[in-house]
Amino acid sequence: MNKLYFGDNLNVMRESVKDESVDLIYLDPPFNSKRDYNILYKEPMGGSSSAQITAFGDTWHWTDETERTFQEIMDDAPPELADMMRSFRSFVGVNDVMAYLTMMAIRLVELRRVLKPTGSLYLHCDPTASHYLKVLLDVVFGKTNFRNEITWKRTSAHSDARRFGANKDIIFFYSRGDNYLFNTIYQPHTDKHISRFRNTDDKGRKWADDNLTAKGLRGGGYDYEYKGVRSLWRCPVETMERLDAEGRLHFTNKGGIRLKRYLDELTGMPCQSIWDDIPPINSQAAERLGYPTQKPVALLERIISASSNEGDVVLDPFCGCGTSIVAAEKLRRGWIGIDITHLAVSLIESRLRESFPAAVFEVVGTPKDAGGARDLARRDKYQFQWWALSLVGARPYGEKKKGGDTGIDGVKFFRVSPTETIKTVVSVKGGVAVNPSMVRDLKGVMEREKAEMGIFITLEPPTSGMKTEAAAAGTYKSPFGLTYPKLQIFTVEELLAGAQVQAPAQSETFNKASLIDTVQQQGFDW
Repeated sequence: MNKLYFGDNLNVMRESVKDESVDLIYLDPPFNSKRDYNILYKEPMGGSSSAQITAFGDTWHWTDETERTFQEIMDDAPPELADMMRSFRSFVGVNDVMAYLTMMAIRLVELRRVLKPTGSLYLHCDPTASHYLKVLLDVVFGKTNFRNEITWKRTSAHSDARRFGANKDIIFFYSRGDNYLFNTIYQPHTDKHISRFRNTDDKGRKWADDNLTAKGLRGGGYDYEYKGVRSLWRCPVETMERLDAEGRLHFTNKGGIRLKRYLDELTGMPCQSIWDDIPPINSQAAERLGYPTQKPVALLERIISASSNEGDVVLDPFCGCGTSIVAAEKLRRGWIGIDITHLAVSLIESRLRESFPAAVFEVVGTPKDAGGARDLARRDKYQFQWWALSLVGARPYGEKKKGGDTGIDGVKFFRVSPTETIKTVVSVKGGVAVNPSMVRDLKGVMEREKAEMGIFITLEPPTSGMKTEAAAAGTYKSPFGLTYPKLQIFTVEELLAGAQVQAPAQSETFNKASLIDTVQQQGFDW
């Protein structure tokens, strides 16, 4: 079964992914670019929202955990990797870069373990870290298993002060061994190449002539005379006779013989290592979900088509908004996705259900009952909040661990007409003590924010006083005359059991993903 894991990919791989069980790995890890990536949300009426939430801090620091991981590499990793990491530490020093390399090195060891002997790995990175990661990959996978450095031109132009425009990413392609799967990907011929097909036969097929002689080619050729023309030919006489019988020879006015190549038989040009034909996700792209590091589906389709077949298993240990998972599902591959933030897991789950309504998959690591919810709240209150908000389809409000307490944990919009929405603010409480004052506070926030409705989510059962306060908030009357409780209280247990918010209609938290048809083929002609 296809599985989406919420958790640290190192732990998930060690506990849940078997040796040599994965056919293809794609990873797009954080680049240590010294900035936070934010998920940008779209307002219900289509405009961009100023509300953001930090998805993950793309900054690595040397901590006690990092030191323990480094020591684990020294003790348990292959000797070549231990030597390289010790050299890195001596050269780079104990700093954020070394912390990044340490966390990546231990994960690359696990990725090699789970990869089949016929499998491949594609690591997507930018120049911030590509040179370090290339050395790590050479050590972990073996420099003889390096296949390509792919350059993806992700923007057409970039205006950078005092340097050349930075408009590319690097994708390293490695295999586990020599016997690896690879399906040639073809790209369309250029208009200039197609314009050469100026001739038409009696059946209306366009063709162009091509050289049949072997003059100037290494390795010699076949020296013989054919129909009065002697030359050094590229093919033996038997092949020449077959081509003639098939009508594929063109006898020129100057007494030469050339080969007819038909336009309708072109398979395209084999894809090279510079990819400049796949545009990035821009602000107008139909597939844009608002996730800052989102990659285009076409990019992942090319990788998956090239290095896997239908039914193979694709693993993405840093799956973010899940483009690799969507591409794998579309191409009928099995898949495993892992991410450490519930925001990402929630977005992927929603994206899959919208794009593939019949898709069967399992989400692992998120709470399934009140006990699991309490454990998550104890370990990480922000992840608990994000998870609880997803139960009602709300999005986080504000930025993690930044700014003052606004009294709002989430926000949700309900559409009440084609041009009008109402705002609902959400408060999440993961503590053991809840009381009526918390509901009164939410009522005050609703007034301040001019929100028509409010939702209070609690781990513990609400008191009778809390229910009384909620009822006192009154009702909201929609333009169609229907009324709904203005402030609604839900326990996590109730929401897990299927309780629904009483409201006019549902809205979109992230940009809605489009419906996608699965593709029954093992490769594309590009």
